[in-house]
Formats: sequence, C-alpha cells, structure tokens
Amino acid sequence: MPHSDASWQLTGPVGDMDGSLSLSSMVAGIATPKITVTLGGDQVKEIRALIAAGQAANASAFVQHAVGIALDDAAGWEMLADGLRQTGGALTKNERAWADALLSPREKKKGPKKGKAA
Repeated sequence: MPHSDASWQLTGPVGDMDGSLSLSSMVAGIATPKITVTLGGDQVKEIRALIAAGQAANASAFVQHAVGIALDDAAGWEMLADGLRQTGGALTKNERAWADALLSPREKKKGPKKGKAA
C-alpha cells in the first residue's frame, strides 16, 4: 500500500492481500505482534531520510528503537516519582525544570556555532 505524505501507517497482520490467512501470515503474526502507528508527513520524511542515509535499518527498526527510548523515559519518571514519595514529596518548580531539561530531547542547533574562529 503506498504511503501518503500526510501520514504513514504501520499496520498489523490481517492476512494476505486477498484477505485470506496463510501459514506465513499467521506465523509472522504470532512471532511479532504488530500495531498501527500514524505519523505526520514530516516525521515520515525524516525517518525515510535516516533509512536512506543508512542511519536506520528500516522503519520498523527505527520505531522499535524510539519506543524503547520512550519506555525507558517513562520508567525513569516513575523511579523519580517513587524516590520523591520516599524522600519527602513532589518536585518544586525549579526541580521540575531541572529534571525536564535533563530528560527532554535536545533541540537541534541551527546555524554556525558562535564564539569560535575559523
């Protein structure tokens, strides 16, 4: 199925193109659970560019890696919340800002670096 520029879907196993279930589609469905993920067109373009540049093996590998990072991030926040419960309460605004800055993805820097002579 062709992908539009507006969105892209990774879809789960529903059988062969004619709607029938074959042994291969059933085995693949059992071995690797699949879900549908809808992404914006810009995200799809960036993923495809990374694949073309050899920085990602394929879209599935890229999404699996991204999900792993997100799950680790969620686990980190849960550990932080547990630690706070054990040591005295919620984060102050300053503590939350510090944690957000530390745990949030870094923005890509644009333009030349300042302060360095060529």
